[in-house]
Amino acid sequence: MAADTRPLIAHVIYRFDVGGLENGVVNLLNRLPVERFRHAVIALTEVTTFRRRVLRDDVAFIELRKAPGHGIKLLPHLVRMFRRLRPAIVHTRNLAALEASIPAWLAGIPVRVHGEHGRDVGDLDGSNRTYRMVRRVHRPFVTQYVAVSQDLEQYLIEGVGVRPARITRIVNGVDTGAFRPLVAPTAIAGFPFADPALFVFGTVGRLQPVKNQTLLARAFVRLLELAPGERHRVRLAIVGDGPVRTEIENILARADASALAWLPGARDDIAQILGLLDVFVLPSLAEGISNTLLEAMASGLAVIATRVGGNVELVDDGRTGMLIPPGEVDALAQAMLRYVGSPSLTLQEGRAARIRAERLYSLDEMVAQYAALYERLLAGSHTARIGAEPAAAHLTTGSH
Repeated sequence: MAADTRPLIAHVIYRFDVGGLENGVVNLLNRLPVERFRHAVIALTEVTTFRRRVLRDDVAFIELRKAPGHGIKLLPHLVRMFRRLRPAIVHTRNLAALEASIPAWLAGIPVRVHGEHGRDVGDLDGSNRTYRMVRRVHRPFVTQYVAVSQDLEQYLIEGVGVRPARITRIVNGVDTGAFRPLVAPTAIAGFPFADPALFVFGTVGRLQPVKNQTLLARAFVRLLELAPGERHRVRLAIVGDGPVRTEIENILARADASALAWLPGARDDIAQILGLLDVFVLPSLAEGISNTLLEAMASGLAVIATRVGGNVELVDDGRTGMLIPPGEVDALAQAMLRYVGSPSLTLQEGRAARIRAERLYSLDEMVAQYAALYERLLAGSHTARIGAEPAAAHLTTGSH
């Protein structure tokens, strides 16, 4: 049997589970030319059933079960693994996976790409000195950086000291075929607000502090206080799961608003759910380029988003939605009230959001830019080596 000569790209992430970053990896795996590249997904911790979204059967999944904290003990294991797989490119994503760039260099991997996709609650504005220092230490071992937003590109230049020529900005894309306005409402299992007379605000994402869905719950309660006459009509959907779920439920319960909200946990039918919302809300404290925000825009929804990170690039304030200050309950409640009082404005901005998503944030364009980047880096690497083919299997490896 002839050896597979396609260059191997090893995508290293912290955990392969539901999330915007991970969804972007799935889109790349499913859409990059099969005849040109093959792939391995290396999760420093674990690979979950999220892997089922990868439609190719030639992708290797490797989980390392890393313990919390810096993985110094994992370093020699990563070196051995990279030498065994011999990828042409190792592509790490976000700070939690950056540590894999040094063992990739030690293993002689010719091209080492690192992507910055967003910040966490511990570094909302990029000023955390420890995180900057860690990135600076790893800087010599990274061949090329990818930033998904202007904000993150500037952070790499000014905060980490990366030369602009070593940064490629590739904005996330959205599948405007899968995410599109519904021609007619369809029934969704468990969705309690199908009555077209209702006005439904909603959000989708992991229920994490940085996403700040508790702000949305508090703003919804404030909306009920500002417009008690709308209580029969306004509803809230918060789709996703995570550590702040209980806090959200408590906020709603204390206001006797639990029956007005739907918290179904994680779902696989996001495109259908978005089609039943009236306005999408993204109350995050920090963002790179939000995939769910793009999906909402492609679904023809007006959006309310906080003025952070890449949100200011995606939302045309006053035309496709509203940008509000982060962390301000009254500002969000007032924005929500604006849409409740103007259904025509809601529809108008939703149509404009769809057009903007189609025109500027094509998924095919995003994939083409990654393919061009990989090809350019491979062509420029005189020591690029063709990797040995890993089995397309789910491999569990201890971090000894």
